Order: sequence, then structure tokens, then C-alpha cells
Amino acid sequence: MTQKFLYIVDHYVPFPSSEYGGLWNVIAYDDDECFDLITAEDDGNFYEQYYKNLRENIINARTFALAEDLDSQLVESFTT
Repeated sequence: MTQKFLYIVDHYVPFPSSEYGGLWNVIAYDDDECFDLITAEDDGNFYEQYYKNLRENIINARTFALAEDLDSQLVESFTT
């Protein structure tokens, strides 16, 4: 069983694209999988120029080790 984590990723996108950005809750086994799940949900269109910042935000995200073996997925997102 691979250890998985719950990532709480805060992602700010500056005005005029957005005043806030988003918050993603993701179950993933590492930072790369977390990034892939968020960008797959985005389908390459949501603030693509800020993906560099997204990687940094994933590295700095709050993470919580999960006791159960859950499927990797984007659990919930809030974006503006």
C-alpha cells in the first residue's frame, strides 16, 4: 500500500484574471500526482500561466497522512 496524503492547496491568481484563485483538496501519493490531478481537472484552461506558482503552492500545501487506502482524486475545489 502506497502512503497517500490529503493536500489542501491554496492557489492565488492575481487580478485581472481573478481576485482570489482557488482552493483544492486532493488525495494523492506525492506532489507530482497532486499537480497532475489539479491540472487534469482544469483541462489546461484555468490559469495555465500560473502553473509554475501552483507547483510551489503544492510544495507548501498543508498535507495530512491518510490512514486508509483511498483512490487518488480531486476531492473538492473552489475557484474564482
